[in-house]
Amino acid sequence: MVLANGSMSSMQSGEDAIRRAMVEGDVVDCMIALPGQLFYSTQIPACLWFLARNKNPGGKWRDRRGEILFIDARKLGFMADRTRREFGDVDIKKIADCYHAWRGEEGVGTYADEPGFCKAAKLEEVQRHNFVLTPGRYVGAPDADEDALPFAERFAALAVLAEQQLQDSERINTELRAVIQRVFANVR
Repeated sequence: MVLANGSMSSMQSGEDAIRRAMVEGDVVDCMIALPGQLFYSTQIPACLWFLARNKNPGGKWRDRRGEILFIDARKLGFMADRTRREFGDVDIKKIADCYHAWRGEEGVGTYADEPGFCKAAKLEEVQRHNFVLTPGRYVGAPDADEDALPFAERFAALAVLAEQQLQDSERINTELRAVIQRVFANVR
């Protein structure tokens, strides 16, 4: 199902009770948060709900009972124009491969949680979050890349760059003042 993002966390009109029943009934298979501007008819971000009556398909795939896969795809895609975002083939493949690997399908590799993108959460964890199904709550932030340079060296290089930019700024301001004075002198 494609729904507005509010469906994952709203506490109004009994939506929280519906989510709770669906989670406790173990029918929510996967939640995918999508970026805004993906659909022609609305600019708001949406989400995909994957539901499954049978998360243990008798050996066809792995037993997924008691788990929900969360995928945060809000940072994927590219702006096709100034008002519309699109997913490229690589984005679609990343999402699809993640879901299929989590289900245990053959030929797509082994599933692993990826901070900032996907996480398989147990129903107990979802219960601790009051049955809110927003992927960002579960996947967390991406791992920070380790910088090869020690902090002291990075800071020294940034200090030199900042000093150079300040000097450039002073030179440009001096030149701008001279141009303004020449123009003002010619106007009189």
